[in-house]
Amino acid sequence: MDVNGLIAIVFFFTSVMLIAGSAIIGRHRERMGMIEKGMKAEDIKALFVRNFTEPHPLTSLKWGIIFVAVGLAVLLGLFLRSSFSMEGGIFPGLIAVFGGAGLILFYLIAKRKEHD
Repeated sequence: MDVNGLIAIVFFFTSVMLIAGSAIIGRHRERMGMIEKGMKAEDIKALFVRNFTEPHPLTSLKWGIIFVAVGLAVLLGLFLRSSFSMEGGIFPGLIAVFGGAGLILFYLIAKRKEHD
């Protein structure tokens, strides 16, 4: 094995462990600070519990619009590449433009639904 590869692997796993460790320590310190301020265990648990059971009703619409827009971007990119001999570098730009347009479309739909 190459020494550079070994150093990269060790660096990667060390970085992952340091990030995870600092997150755990930070969370512990935050909870200890809450306990020192006199909060009860139930109050602390209520702060950290997330409600994953009820997703927002427009979430599926957002992802549907984004996937359709990205699919159209890929189809347009394939068409442009085969018809006009364009390079493959057009794909990231088309995906960004169509994905952004999909998000703008979702925003407009969500804003209209919010007012209804």
